[in-house]
Amino acid sequence: MRLFGGKSTASGPSASVATANGDGALVCLQCGMIAGDKVTFCRRCGLTIGAQPRADATLPTCPICYVTVDDDGRIASLRRTGDRVDLVVHMSDHDDHPVGDDDYLESLRAGDLIRIDRWQAPFDLVRRYLVTGAIDGGHKRSYQHSAVVTAMSQIKRWGADADIFGDQEEWRAARVAVTALLERYHRSAYLPA
Repeated sequence: MRLFGGKSTASGPSASVATANGDGALVCLQCGMIAGDKVTFCRRCGLTIGAQPRADATLPTCPICYVTVDDDGRIASLRRTGDRVDLVVHMSDHDDHPVGDDDYLESLRAGDLIRIDRWQAPFDLVRRYLVTGAIDGGHKRSYQHSAVVTAMSQIKRWGADADIFGDQEEWRAARVAVTALLERYHRSAYLPA
């Protein structure tokens, strides 16, 4: 799944202030928007293309791995140690460095929900948990209670095979289903193709 074309030509420590993706388009380091090759400032942020983000700005987050860019507007490269790339290049690098088996996860999707065995939970919340291990669902999202979310929090706190005082059969079964999903989702990310 190629989202934005080729790879960056200017990504290392000696790169110019403006970073270009493989199409030659410049990228705003504050919001991650592709600006085009003839644009000198970002219409969204008002900054000069490639300028360092403002200190008070809310920096963009990768929608694939949920990593927020650093204060310089770049992220460590997934391809080469020591290189730093803009958000657009980072997202295209996920084609070769997936975080898990998203095709399998999509097969469990039912609209905005995911069906895990006999339970349903918000798809975005479960995917974020599978990728990051964080149950909060991200900034500005409400915590959503269900058997799946309870199982995820119990697995994080006590592990998949824990004996929990006052445990309920529903929670135990949900922990087994979520553990199986975790193992299946992450299996393809670490095995050679």
